Amino acid sequence: MNVSFSMRNHSSVRITSGIVLLCMSLGMVGSAQAQFATTPPAISAQPASPASAPPAAATTASRPAQPKLVDSIIVVVNNDVITRQELADRLVMVEKRLTAQGTTLPPRPQLQRQLLERMIVERAQTQMAKENGIIVDDVMLDRAISRIAEQNKLSLPDFRTQLEREGIAYPAFREDIRREIIMQRLREREVDNKVLVSESEVDNYLAAENNGAVAHQDLNLAQILIRVPENASPEQVAARRQRAEEVLRQLKTGADFAKTAATYSDSSDALNGGDLGWRGQDRLPQLFLDAVASLKPGEVSGIVKSGNGFHIIKLIDRRATSVAKAGAPAVEQTHARHILIKVNQVVSAAEARRKLLELKERLDHKAATFEELAKLYSNDLSASKGGDLGWIYPGDTVPEFERAMNELKPGEISQPIESPFGFHLIQVLERKTDDASKERTRLAARQAIRERKIDEATEDWLRQLRDSAYVEYRTDDN
Repeated sequence: MNVSFSMRNHSSVRITSGIVLLCMSLGMVGSAQAQFATTPPAISAQPASPASAPPAAATTASRPAQPKLVDSIIVVVNNDVITRQELADRLVMVEKRLTAQGTTLPPRPQLQRQLLERMIVERAQTQMAKENGIIVDDVMLDRAISRIAEQNKLSLPDFRTQLEREGIAYPAFREDIRREIIMQRLREREVDNKVLVSESEVDNYLAAENNGAVAHQDLNLAQILIRVPENASPEQVAARRQRAEEVLRQLKTGADFAKTAATYSDSSDALNGGDLGWRGQDRLPQLFLDAVASLKPGEVSGIVKSGNGFHIIKLIDRRATSVAKAGAPAVEQTHARHILIKVNQVVSAAEARRKLLELKERLDHKAATFEELAKLYSNDLSASKGGDLGWIYPGDTVPEFERAMNELKPGEISQPIESPFGFHLIQVLERKTDDASKERTRLAARQAIRERKIDEATEDWLRQLRDSAYVEYRTDDN
């Protein structure tokens, strides 16, 4: 079973697992170059007891036993570490997944290098999330895992049994999902919520669409990215360009693209063979569209320069997309209301959450109405209307709010939901499907532009996060 779940409507996160029991030895600071162990260090046997030792060894046996190395640090990332055992556990999972996908495995040292780089970026993200107080409680986690089980057409008990049958420990799987959700929320906070689309951008997009300049076609692409560090010197840029040219040479002489991506690419999708999946042309950077415009399926572009580095793009396939021009597409609207408790210097996140849990308990026991409690306790302008937000279109609210709202059935009330504005109780009143108006057409255009900018901004953010992290590679301890 290839377990996956959608974190966004255009990306899939694959799950790996592994419980790590750390016994770390700091050792001496080694070379700045990483030396990777292909297998975790063996755990040495305990020394023989004095009773079983020969008389000549009696003095030696009475001495304190020397400590035995169980695990060691391979990389220090800011104020945290990655151990060789963690790397070994993840490597096994990645090799299984690549094999299941039919991807030819790159040489193990190169695969280790790619995987370790991904783990460094992940560790930097989880540290930032912790510093910003981003958490995922057990209730939220259980709901996410239930959705994953549903996507795999299994009940939760059957899903758990299937995981364990495939050697994936369920507690470790839960923590992997928790980490993925935390990183998603961090990206929403640091990237998604900061991406702005101007009215002039929307005007230009709609004008190009009306003139036929925006083709309605989906492209299935893969990429290899040779990243250039921020503020790189001319010598560094030249060295990265030379590396990209060597990768392109290998591809031109018949090298497998997915294997080459897993070996050399610095993109977050490297271990997926560089696969970007199917995307509409309006969600792809113009430089990607220009690079593949004259390619046939299966062909590879030349080297494309962007702000992040040098790209090589493969066109896997293309397909036409039917878009109704005469009438705007139908969209689902949600009539919802909420109670918002803002977090500030006076009210902590824990207090806001606790207050909303108390209010929800009153609602569940019908001790008060939602409208009454919203008027008394909600901290936004909708309080005077009993928390009524009116009819909401997709994209009208922040991702955290919209995701929680979409999970509710009419009449249901959510658990406390955190967003950049504070904590919410959300109730869905009703839903309807309506034809999109001119305003909705502009919103659809805005959303298409926004998604493209988010993709680009995410890559830029990850590059900056990696470049700013303190990373110290350790050699084998003596």
